[in-house]
Amino acid sequence: MTDGDDRYVHDPAAFDERDERADGSSTGEEDSLTGVPPDAVDREFDWRGWVLVGVMVVAFVLAPIAIYLVPPGASEYRFALIILPLLPALLLAVTAVWATTRP
Repeated sequence: MTDGDDRYVHDPAAFDERDERADGSSTGEEDSLTGVPPDAVDREFDWRGWVLVGVMVVAFVLAPIAIYLVPPGASEYRFALIILPLLPALLLAVTAVWATTRP
C-alpha cells in the first residue's frame, strides 16, 4: 500500500462523549428511560434500601432456618421444601425491582 491511501486511523480526540446523533439523541452514557446521565441522579441509600435489606434477611436467614426447623413429614414435606423457599424468593425479586426503580 502506498502513503496516499485513505485508510482509517482511529483518533480518540476526534470523538466527544457528548456528540449529538443525527436523530438528536446524545451518544454519551445516559439512563435509557429518563435521558439523564447516571452521575446526575440522586442514588442515596434511603428507606427503600433498608426495606430491601430486611427482605434479604428474611430470604437468606429466616426462610432457611424455618426450612430446617420444620421437620418434613408426610403432610409438611411440600410446605417445607417448596413453599418456604418460593415465597421469600418471589418477595425478594419483587422488592429488588421496586427498590431499584426510582421515579
